[in-house]
Amino acid sequence: MRKAAVVLLLALFAGACSPASPPPAFDDARALADAATAATTSGGSAKFGTDVAVGSVRSKGQGQARFGAGGTSQVMTTDFIGEPMELRLVAGKLYAKVPEGSRDQVGAGKPWVAVAPDGTDPFSQVLGGSLGQLAAQNDPAHTLGEVRTAGTIVSAERTDLGGTPAEHYRVDLDLAKLGADLPAGLSTDAVGQLGGKFPVELWLDDAHRPLQIVLDLSPILAGSGAKITTRYTEWGGPVDVQAPPPDQVG
Repeated sequence: MRKAAVVLLLALFAGACSPASPPPAFDDARALADAATAATTSGGSAKFGTDVAVGSVRSKGQGQARFGAGGTSQVMTTDFIGEPMELRLVAGKLYAKVPEGSRDQVGAGKPWVAVAPDGTDPFSQVLGGSLGQLAAQNDPAHTLGEVRTAGTIVSAERTDLGGTPAEHYRVDLDLAKLGADLPAGLSTDAVGQLGGKFPVELWLDDAHRPLQIVLDLSPILAGSGAKITTRYTEWGGPVDVQAPPPDQVG
């Protein structure tokens, strides 16, 4: 009995003397965004997966990206329009692989088309803005820029994500401070009517590289749940990100 009491006492003493977990690194949104942006650039590359859920409509995508001082380039596949589609964003230009049955009408019979929000081709006029926004949401720098401009950290904790140690931040974005740089295709008119804030959650690894970013637009889209989740893995691993061959672009 006495031996058991001594063992228990030693265990309690060891627990009391063990070092506490350090607090999360950031309590300021600007410092958080600056550090995560720098870590993303130095990370060089990553694989990513996206999950977009708006009401009962859901789409998924996956891809790989290369990060650098000159911007982000990425290759991804998505079922955004109800069937698989490949997108490539390289050197600031967005390309979409046209479904085979539509190539004569859209891409002059060629498999790829350059997409732009202000493009005059039918593909750009219908999907240019949406696909551009989809590509932007895959880029951590886009959301981190919004956090830097309009964010306030409301909570922070050390946790893990799928077994990986992580810092988890909840940030409120003030829509009024974002100006024209609005998330997920929201228009300035809609924001003027809705107003308010919406939450963003970020999980960062020990090097401050993003592991997961969740944008929850539900508070400002009344009556419709809306959430965009992007996960990042294999930081620094090899990626293959190239523009389509010029002779294949219509």
